[in-house]
Amino acid sequence: MNAIGSLWLLFFLSGTLINGYCSNVTSRPDIVNVGAIFTFASTIGRVAKVAIQEAVKDVNSDPNILRGTKLHVIMQNSNCSGFLGMVEALRFMETDIVAIIGPQSSVVAHIISHVANELHVPLLSFAATDPTLSSLQFPFFVRTTHSDLYQMTAIAEIIGYYGWKEVIAIFVDDDYGRNGVSALNDKLAERRCKISYKGGIHPGSVNRGDIMGLLVKVAMMQSRIIILHVNPDIGYKVFSVAQYLGLMGNGFVWMATDWLSSVLDSAVRLPSEIMDTMQGVLVLRQHTPDSERRKSFFSRWNKINGGSLGLHAYGLYAYDSVWLVAHAIDAFFNQGGLISFSNDSRLISAEGGNLHLEAMGIFDDGGLLLRNILQSNFVGLTGPFKFNPDGSLFLPAYDIINVIGTGYRQIGYWSNYSGLSTKLPEILYTMPPNRSTTSQQLYTVIWPGGTLSIPRGWVFPNNGKQLRVGVPRRVSFREFVSQERGTDNFQGFCIDVFIAAINLLPYAVPYIFIPFGNGTKNPSYSELVNMITTGNFDAAVGDIGIVTSRTKIVDFTQPYASSGLVVVAPFEKLHTGAWAFLRPLSRQMWIVTSCFFLFVGIVVWILEHRINDDFRGSPKKQIITILW
Repeated sequence: MNAIGSLWLLFFLSGTLINGYCSNVTSRPDIVNVGAIFTFASTIGRVAKVAIQEAVKDVNSDPNILRGTKLHVIMQNSNCSGFLGMVEALRFMETDIVAIIGPQSSVVAHIISHVANELHVPLLSFAATDPTLSSLQFPFFVRTTHSDLYQMTAIAEIIGYYGWKEVIAIFVDDDYGRNGVSALNDKLAERRCKISYKGGIHPGSVNRGDIMGLLVKVAMMQSRIIILHVNPDIGYKVFSVAQYLGLMGNGFVWMATDWLSSVLDSAVRLPSEIMDTMQGVLVLRQHTPDSERRKSFFSRWNKINGGSLGLHAYGLYAYDSVWLVAHAIDAFFNQGGLISFSNDSRLISAEGGNLHLEAMGIFDDGGLLLRNILQSNFVGLTGPFKFNPDGSLFLPAYDIINVIGTGYRQIGYWSNYSGLSTKLPEILYTMPPNRSTTSQQLYTVIWPGGTLSIPRGWVFPNNGKQLRVGVPRRVSFREFVSQERGTDNFQGFCIDVFIAAINLLPYAVPYIFIPFGNGTKNPSYSELVNMITTGNFDAAVGDIGIVTSRTKIVDFTQPYASSGLVVVAPFEKLHTGAWAFLRPLSRQMWIVTSCFFLFVGIVVWILEHRINDDFRGSPKKQIITILW
């Protein structure tokens, strides 16, 4: 009986263990569906498509992740269209998708994020950099690349590093361009700089004439610092027209955001006619630290594409996005998460027509998967991959490159940790953060026109309002100010001081000298000052005296010349000696002074010697008393 009972107990425990093991396995489905939306034919999309495919292969071949579950990524082409992106996202929601990788376009991301929020499906974008795509408005939007907020901070610090004050921003007029330039404006304002002109370009097809009209306006502006925040198709045309108009020569500074670095990295070799249009341009590129795993993947990439397609930073982030989803899904299953969907009551009430909205359901444990995504911490091709509390990627950094010849050269780095530096950000992370002015460094730049001299950054604008400066036409003391005969030019000490002060300003001040007076007699300076208050002049230059009545109606500069009374005396060199103290008075004056000295002594002796014992004694003593 005991043997039979023991046998039944053994079978019971074995069955329990087997059932428990099977339950753990069956809680993980054989396949997990993940969607991917991006533009296949774009600069970013061509690389991202291959990178995602390779990442899926690596995840499914790794026995340490997902453990028996295969990751299946369904790709859809959005063609950079917000409408098509929304349609494809709605199709995904009918196929039990647990997450979506993409889109690459910030415009499409804004639209799809509303769908992701409603159905609790995490949206992981490896290329949508619009700073306004925040986790506050779109909690299910996860940016797996760096926000343009950091890129614009880097540009603002470069502007401040070279001492420029005003820039011109040319951008594509959509969410990506407008919000990026808005972030740049905020970062420049923190450094007392500003965007003097914003030129938007239509995001669709744009012809050469429209770009030429915009750049002609730019050529009339004061600033020569131009920030280009567009897409590659528009960027090529802008550089081509700029070169045609002579805007790529000496004195100009062009800075392009990371759209250009993506082109340079993905294209094995750009045609020389394209490279010639962007010589001297500064470009930002998202920094990815070097590692053995990264080198190995680059070698593998060249074998896959046969050297016909390069790998840029967005491709690396697309690859890591797949691994991020895999790690999060693995943790999701470990925590008992289930892939189940429930109907949305609001969609059911809207049922009708041919939209089949009832086929879409809310991902019940979408919030749990989202938390696992944001709590992920692993090392990918782009380095340590984890998120800050605000949902942004950890330790943003950018490479700063200079387009030269048929390629480019590295001139430094920017990191949110220590600013501008010629050292790798990974080295700086091991040191205390240092934001001092002396620590901000970049290598020498070859600017447009092939010059090494740092451009001033501004010129006198052709369309600016000129400062009307009144100048008196003096008859006397023409050394201070005078008009050259037969011309409109003025000269003199006051004019030289004014021009020297204008040249010291860090910005352009166009001005014109307007003569005041008839030239036959000195004009009234009080009348000249009054004409400033009436608006006839904006300022006045000359030997104008600073008197109380005038200071009540206008402001004066600090006085740079004095006209007070002085004493003029002849000067001759005299020899010094022990008797130099005698020189202030003549010989006769010294004799008279000595006589008075003796006379006073004798008078005092006559009055005192009869009654004062101190004035008596031997003749010698009395003489000494008189002299004393």
